[in-house]
Amino acid sequence: MNPIVEKKIGENVRRLRIKAGLTQEALAAKLQLEGCDITRSALAKIEVGQRHLYPDEIILLCTILKTTYDEIFNLK
Repeated sequence: MNPIVEKKIGENVRRLRIKAGLTQEALAAKLQLEGCDITRSALAKIEVGQRHLYPDEIILLCTILKTTYDEIFNLK
């Protein structure tokens, strides 16, 4: 796990979540409704780069946040 990459991906998730007008709690709830076992606390850790994303979470984030993989994984 590369901490710089994890932090940038987390920042992207946070930015996209805010752009979608969702709180961490609301996004976690939407993910849970789609069958993803994630808590608000885990989402907070993702956003600060302390936890990596699992493939099923990435797929659902793209759907819920109406975004692309490129936006989530943009390292610029």
